Parts: sequence; C-alpha cells; structure tokens
Amino acid sequence: MNIIALLKEKINKSKVVELSNNNNKLITFLNPYSYLLFRKNLPLFSKLDIIYIDGILLIFLLRLFSIRSYRFSFDMTSLAPLVFEDAINHNKKIYFVGSKQEEILEFIDKIKKEYPQLNVIGFRNGYFNEQTKKESIEEIFLLQPDIVISGMGTPFQEQFILDLKEAGWNGTGYTCGGFFHQTAKNITYYPKIFDTLHLRWLYRIYDEPKLLRRYIVLYPKSILIYIFDAITYKLNKNT
Repeated sequence: MNIIALLKEKINKSKVVELSNNNNKLITFLNPYSYLLFRKNLPLFSKLDIIYIDGILLIFLLRLFSIRSYRFSFDMTSLAPLVFEDAINHNKKIYFVGSKQEEILEFIDKIKKEYPQLNVIGFRNGYFNEQTKKESIEEIFLLQPDIVISGMGTPFQEQFILDLKEAGWNGTGYTCGGFFHQTAKNITYYPKIFDTLHLRWLYRIYDEPKLLRRYIVLYPKSILIYIFDAITYKLNKNT
C-alpha cells in the first residue's frame, strides 16, 4: 500500500464542505505531525472514508505534487460550526468523547451555551482501559448518535471511531485532535489575527509550549519525508 496513492484516494478536494456527502462516513484530518503517524498506520487510515487537510504548509506541499486540497479543520475557525448547525437543523444526535474529564466537562458547558439547541446525548473523557473502552462503545451503540466527535490524538481517535463502526454503529464520525481542551479555554480559541494570517500554529506554541518540539523538529522531519514519499511515488509511477 503506497501512502501517496492512499492520500490521493482519501483527500477531500472540495472547496466547500457538503455535509450531506459526509453522512455515515468516518472522517479525519491530516497535518504535518499526524502525517508521520499516518505513515506508520496505513492499514488503519485506509479504512477511513475522508481525509481533510489541516494546515496551509501541507496543502502547499500536496499541490506541489499535483494533489489538490483545501484547508479544513475540526475547530471553530472551520468545520465545527458547520457540523453543529447542520446537527441542529436536522435534529441530529451528537456524542463527544475525548480529552481529560475536567476539560470535556468545561467544553460541554461552553458548547451548550453557544449552541443551546444542539442535541448532545452523551459525552465522556478519552481515557480508557480495555474494559471501559468496550463499555463506552456498547453505550454509544445503544444510544445510536448520528454524529460522534472523537478527540484523543492520532491514531487513538481514528481507531475509536473505526471500532464503533465495526461494532455496528452507522453514524458519522469526526476526529478533532485538541478541539475539546482548546474550546474548554475559550469558545473562540484562536485570536482573530492569528486565524486571518494562518498563524494558528504560532498561537498554539504560545498557548501550549510543550508543542514546540513538534513544530521545530517533527514538522521539518515530516516535510522532508513527505517530499521523499512523493518523489518516490512519482518515479515509480513513471517507470
């Protein structure tokens, strides 16, 4: 299985998200950091239906090698408000899983104030052992939410929505990375100027200094590996 071929198959290339096209699908988001993890877990990611690209730099690199894509992220600057408004308009049931207990509680409080009509039928933190994970999947299956938002970091969040699907649940699953703990701090996590200038990564370093290594070490590493993968794919395709 070739990673570039898989990306070309899974990447959503639409400038505008048509949420009706996402119904009953498993959807995740790729940035330069998660590309490294994606690369190590191809069988897992191959089972997902749609990959959106989260990050201007990765979009530029993809386009450089003829893979057209546009930036979408599951946060309040991008896809999250569209999903929540669609859920309200169509009376869809939604379940949130991820983050620490105090953060998911604060997130739920803020999201219910922002979207009082949102039909939140359940939530829980993202820390499991094998038994509690099994119980959580059984609970969600019984509740039958139309949408599950999973925020546990890659690849755990992807594995969780895939496990749900394999257990017989037939809804729409989104991964969301750090969306819960970011929104727990503020419903509009990114200051407007950082969002407008596509400097969300810089604000995240300021707000979460622990991410500094990711941006100054792992991002450059990921970029070089992606370029290597793309050139190798192109050479093999032409031979």
